[in-house]
Amino acid sequence: MDKSVIKFSHCHKDIFCFFVPEQCPECEESFSGRRLEEAPVSVPNPFSNGHKAPCAFLVAPTEDNLLREFDGGSDLHTGITDTKGVVFNYTKTGVRRDHQGWERCISIPLVQPDMYNLIDQWDQYLEKFSSAQMWDPLWQSFNEENHNCYSYTLMFINCILATQSKRALSKDEFTQTFVLPRVKRASKYSMLCREISQNHFYIVDSPKRNSREGQSDEEEAGKSMS
Repeated sequence: MDKSVIKFSHCHKDIFCFFVPEQCPECEESFSGRRLEEAPVSVPNPFSNGHKAPCAFLVAPTEDNLLREFDGGSDLHTGITDTKGVVFNYTKTGVRRDHQGWERCISIPLVQPDMYNLIDQWDQYLEKFSSAQMWDPLWQSFNEENHNCYSYTLMFINCILATQSKRALSKDEFTQTFVLPRVKRASKYSMLCREISQNHFYIVDSPKRNSREGQSDEEEAGKSMS
């Protein structure tokens, strides 16, 4: 389970940590009896338990990534959950149905809660799709480039879209719109957690300070031109 990351601002810095300290780690000013520039806020955790996310597209690090981290460079694995949270995912041995192992992943819901007809048929669609010959390793081999876990999940999503009379999504469109932004967010969050675990804090210049400095520069430039 990830610890909650907290962010607060002080001395023109944004400070990320797992708890608010008694004094500022940057300027060492005590917080006792003093107000922070802004109340501490919790940084949203991009990860969820995929087995508790029915009818969803999941992304997780591959099993050979020992730390199971989103570090921006590791290979990723994808799957689709049924209505009970079982993760259907395509591997070199065919389609697996995992009841565990996806407790920390990126989850993208594929149906709205009020789409009752689709939800009622979801498991049937998923089971029938996964039983097709094209996912049988004796019929067609796994290929890292064009017949892999991502091909499997995207093809299923497009089959579902077809049942709803909606257009198919290209690989690039689905990746750029739905997957990449979430993977980047997860990678940044993982980096934050690593930095805080190693150094207790992660400190950066506050964007507000940068914007104020930019405004001051513009004002000075304006004065010099007048």
